[in-house]
Amino acid sequence: MRILKYCFLSVIFISTSLFAQEPTSTKPQGHTDQNKFRQMKDLLATPNETRTASGAPGYKYTQQQVDYVMDIRLDENTSQIFGDEKITYHNNSKDHLQYLWIQLDQNMRAKDSKTPDVKEESFKTPFNSAQSFTKNNLQESFDGGFNIEHVKNDNGSDLSYTINQTMMRINLAKPLAPGDTFKFEIKWWYNVNNHVTQGGRSGYEAFPDGNNTYVIAQFFPRLCVYNNVEGWQNMQFWGRSEFALEFGNYDVKLTVPADHKMEATGELQNPKDVLTKEQIKRFELAKKSFKDPVFIVTQEEAEQAEKQRTTKLKTWHFKADKVRDFAFATSRKFLWDAMAVDINGRSVMAISLYSKEGNPLWEEHSTRVVANTLEEYSKLTFDYPYSKAVSVHAEMGMEYPMICFNYGRPNEDGTYSERLKRGMIGVITHEVGHNFFPMIVNSDERQWTWMDEGLNSFVETLAELDYDPNYITGNLPKDIVAYMGGDQSNISPIMSQGDYVHQFGPNAYTKPSAALYLLRQTIMGPELFDYAFRTYSQRWMFKHPTPADFFRSMEDASAMDLDWFWRGWFYTTDYTDIGVKDVKQYYLTDKPTESAKERAKRFKMDLADYPGRFIYYAEAVDGVIPQDAKSATDFAELNTYLESLSPEEKAKLKEAPKHFYEVTFEKPGGLVMPIILEITYEDGTVERKKYPAEIWRYNEFEVKKVFKTNKAITSFVIDPDLETADVDTTNNAWPKDDATAFSKFKEKVKG
Repeated sequence: MRILKYCFLSVIFISTSLFAQEPTSTKPQGHTDQNKFRQMKDLLATPNETRTASGAPGYKYTQQQVDYVMDIRLDENTSQIFGDEKITYHNNSKDHLQYLWIQLDQNMRAKDSKTPDVKEESFKTPFNSAQSFTKNNLQESFDGGFNIEHVKNDNGSDLSYTINQTMMRINLAKPLAPGDTFKFEIKWWYNVNNHVTQGGRSGYEAFPDGNNTYVIAQFFPRLCVYNNVEGWQNMQFWGRSEFALEFGNYDVKLTVPADHKMEATGELQNPKDVLTKEQIKRFELAKKSFKDPVFIVTQEEAEQAEKQRTTKLKTWHFKADKVRDFAFATSRKFLWDAMAVDINGRSVMAISLYSKEGNPLWEEHSTRVVANTLEEYSKLTFDYPYSKAVSVHAEMGMEYPMICFNYGRPNEDGTYSERLKRGMIGVITHEVGHNFFPMIVNSDERQWTWMDEGLNSFVETLAELDYDPNYITGNLPKDIVAYMGGDQSNISPIMSQGDYVHQFGPNAYTKPSAALYLLRQTIMGPELFDYAFRTYSQRWMFKHPTPADFFRSMEDASAMDLDWFWRGWFYTTDYTDIGVKDVKQYYLTDKPTESAKERAKRFKMDLADYPGRFIYYAEAVDGVIPQDAKSATDFAELNTYLESLSPEEKAKLKEAPKHFYEVTFEKPGGLVMPIILEITYEDGTVERKKYPAEIWRYNEFEVKKVFKTNKAITSFVIDPDLETADVDTTNNAWPKDDATAFSKFKEKVKG
């Protein structure tokens, strides 16, 4: 009998919808269906003239500008900072402002700070070392709060102000009208903390040789954000959730010991006053070196400087336009190297400052990692707009415009582990990457930590894999399985204000990063995702986006309805768990099956009246196909029908299948996700299928798919490459006998 390379029809002369299977409810008893695909109009703010439905700024969008002129002096002997600060506030809003709010972040360290009072304390650790006992019980608390000497109008008269912990309200004599500016000045000082022993995002590190390295930030009173969404963003600073700031222009003079080397936000205005001719010459060479860093200050020169200590002072003068903050680093211990980076035809300087304690690791990697980060982030967002990016060795991880502080210290003999090297590469990539999020795409870190940490961690992952394809990022979907499948009482939705989340790291960094990686690689595809992500980034350069702006931009620029994804991943603590519930094998027969008879009865049909007219699917018992099973070519009615087709119609037909499977997929987890399926055939060949998440739209608990093939299927495996953060892999394989081995395989991959 000849083999027909034609398809067969399951129903002939009767409408194919007659016997079509109808969805059956598999909803667990007592479960309320929330409809995972409902739109997010209940969660997102209504679009308006300041923020459009597309996710772009509206035609009435406004934001304030704040300009600073500062004279700063660092007293190395007492580790105190003194500042005279002149502020120009531009009211670009349409509102009359009765007062201005200013952030006093250092007040978190004030004697009367309430930050220690909100921290839980216990004797969870029932013993202390002598050092810990002294620190916890005998030492006086450090007083690092601002000492405000005066707040004056630009005419020299005193301004009324009120301090509430880390916030200061400037009480205006009359409301500041739209379009007007207000000028005033603040004089202040504070004690600089040792960030190694006392913690913090700013401070100094004391070395055994008697020298300090200073990495100074949050060091001046800074204006809060006033925006179209909430008015003043004046949430207190408790030490964890970071900062919301306005863009402006900075003119800053920094007076430090004359033998210090310094980097800061902005452009150095007086290199001839603070650098030697040789150092200037070396920096000019660095501007032309795009392959290897050039030393401005060598290790030998830095070691020589460590041995001396001058009483003379020098003033470094920096200017920066259109930045949201200012920070600096200074020490006589610093080595200094730099190289140029080509950003779409424009040269940008990648720079590192580090003490000899960072070598050889820092000399080998820091500036090169800075350069790689600028290149990769620019590809995925926008061309880096500033002139430089600086990495400073400081045994922490913190970011500011154009400058960041990073850890990674080898052993005293210069040896280091692969893990330490990866950690240093990771933190430099991450902190330099923050120049893009939130230093330019200026989201509110105090409220929505994930908008800078999560987005940045995602792009960081791609940049790290570019620097080293074997890099272990820790930000992939497989890396958050334990977190997402853990104790739900100790997990918060991503969309939680930063000070109130459990497990801050996974919540703000890893989960949103993994979610975006999954969105790019598995759901949207790189082409669609990258265009949409770039659209969002460029729309909100130097502006204040909200979560809704991000969600809407990603959908608007891709033509993908992703509300189900944002709702599940960002607004809930649901997890992914998709499995193979059942696999049934079928064969063809010309004898009416009981299920066919039942279905026909519903339509008042007697199948006995249609002998030889239908092809029936019969379920195999225990996977055994009986001897009398038919093939498609055994049905005369089908052969007759096929012969009636024109040559053109026959040419479009494919070979009739021999094997039939009905697979039931279950979803015990709360997240709807694509079904990624690997099918292995009896001849060893493997096929991949990916079903969009919308497959769950009518039934989120289980769905069925039919597979008709010419080769017997030996196994089905869900999510073979751990793309979806599936928390339970024991139900991911069929036959079930393979499930345990498959689970062990996945555990090995995770490790």
